[in-house]
Amino acid sequence: MSARKTGRTTRRLTHIDGRVLYTAFAAGSNKILAHQQYMNRINVFPVPDGDTGTNLAATVQHILDETRPQRSLKLTADAMASAALDGARGNSGIILAQFLYGFSQKIREHQINVRRFAGAINRAFQCALQAIERPVEGTIITVMRDWIRHVDSLKESRDDFGQLITESLKSATRSLKQTPEKLKVLRQNKVVDAGAQGFVFFLEGIIEFLKASNPRALLRSMRRASLPPAVNEPLHSGPPQHRYCTEAIVEGKDMDFNRIRLAVSGMGDSLVLAGSPEKLRLHVHSNDPAHVFAYLRPFGRITRQKADDMEMQYQVMNHRRADIALVTDSVCDMPLDAMQEMQVHMVPLNLHFGEAGFLDKVTMTPDHFYTQAETARLFPTTSQPSHREFETTYRFLASHYPSIIAIHLSRQLSGTWQNSRLAAEKVARETGRRITVIDSRQLSGSLGLIVYRAAAAILNGANHDEVVRRAESWREQTRILVSVKTMEFMVRGGRVSPLKGRLARAMNLKPIISLDAEGKSVLYDKAFSHKGNMRKVLRLINRQLDRGALWNYCMLHAHNPLDAAWFSRQIEKETGKPPLYTVDISPVVGANAGKGAVAVALMTDVRT
Repeated sequence: MSARKTGRTTRRLTHIDGRVLYTAFAAGSNKILAHQQYMNRINVFPVPDGDTGTNLAATVQHILDETRPQRSLKLTADAMASAALDGARGNSGIILAQFLYGFSQKIREHQINVRRFAGAINRAFQCALQAIERPVEGTIITVMRDWIRHVDSLKESRDDFGQLITESLKSATRSLKQTPEKLKVLRQNKVVDAGAQGFVFFLEGIIEFLKASNPRALLRSMRRASLPPAVNEPLHSGPPQHRYCTEAIVEGKDMDFNRIRLAVSGMGDSLVLAGSPEKLRLHVHSNDPAHVFAYLRPFGRITRQKADDMEMQYQVMNHRRADIALVTDSVCDMPLDAMQEMQVHMVPLNLHFGEAGFLDKVTMTPDHFYTQAETARLFPTTSQPSHREFETTYRFLASHYPSIIAIHLSRQLSGTWQNSRLAAEKVARETGRRITVIDSRQLSGSLGLIVYRAAAAILNGANHDEVVRRAESWREQTRILVSVKTMEFMVRGGRVSPLKGRLARAMNLKPIISLDAEGKSVLYDKAFSHKGNMRKVLRLINRQLDRGALWNYCMLHAHNPLDAAWFSRQIEKETGKPPLYTVDISPVVGANAGKGAVAVALMTDVRT
């Protein structure tokens, strides 16, 4: 896209300090934020997963939120580079972060002129280029290079930043238009590169700032002018070769970039390695994020990680099955293949063994979890996804769906619902999309049944209001009963005192845990053997069925398939119906229920 011709000339600006740098960056960022849905729509390279705009928007938003501008250019540039490394997402976001890092390394002064600026962005470009394992022509790196070359050619004849950016934008725009000539997949789809388009949007925003008579008013109006998301038409490109967009921040000492690059390059493609030997940001497309993170741990402490499901993103972008996006969290226990088939979007909770962090169900599976929990010196802790994770999820979905419904585990048990709700309100204001966040007052399989039924209703054509109304009624008709085999995990996790744990073990006491009407965990009953517990659960199920006709039920277990199968047979004898599904519970749930636990979740329909 070309720069807008407003008829106004730019304000004369011969030097930039920290505050000017930040304000100009904010103007460019707001242009990205306003057009992120368009960038998602044209995103076909390196993977057609429709999230380049979302990732760039998340990156620049984090920089704006975390940087406090100062008059000193050096201090502000350093702060922006640090924030960029922490908040970068996706290929283009991490390339931008490394560009800012290179820029900050070149700056020493409190302010600079055009000539020094040209030298600094040359250094920044070299840093960004070196971060990419295999640079590809026709992408953001091509447009950056062509723009910087034009800036370099003007540095001796121009002393005004307004003139410099305005004139050099012509080269960036021309280079953007030529990206389809250099990259076949762009030419096939008749689009330009999405990351390169984001960079040109960024430059256009800076020029609008320089031309504005009232820069602050311009920044406010740019935010208000955010375009409503456009729902995509499918683009012609194959599915991703690797499933997960895998990213990590690692903090260590004298980390060997070449050694890390050599090893991780064999684990996937699209490798970008940014940062410094003390703090690096890694991006790679991989089928096994857990393997990538396990390799990185000896180098330092992994302070942040993500693994976005690009296969799901590809399906949404090219084969979306409904007009309503359905979101849940990893505590929702239902088969992963069913979630994929029904296009249910899962945001993982976090598990921590000391300083080692994991993503529930993504980089920490039940098999791995119980082995590690039994041998680890420190018992695992859990935490909810941040509101930023939900914001990124909702921004991506808002560019592909007219509306979004999220159904989460009980807010009495986690802050997940609260973070999701705050993010939904923010993204709804930005995009105009309708986003409803529901507290299920359930967890594990009982949450899974509600999500499963909501997904089926969406695929059968129910509208947004109908799905919300039904989901809120289903939570009143759903119950989970958990037979705990050992209280060791409850004691180690601090939910039960060591004294009570010893007494329970001495008496062979086996609690039955459930949730009350508000979604709080309660001791529902108890027995003195695991099989005795399960017989009590069967009686409780029969009592529940007296109140309504059985819609369906599911079996859950914590690495105990034999007891789950026995339990399932007994329930099938009583109900004449096999379970909808049987799954190993989420490691986050297993951290509380303990290995060997068996549970049943059931949903009834009101008798008519």
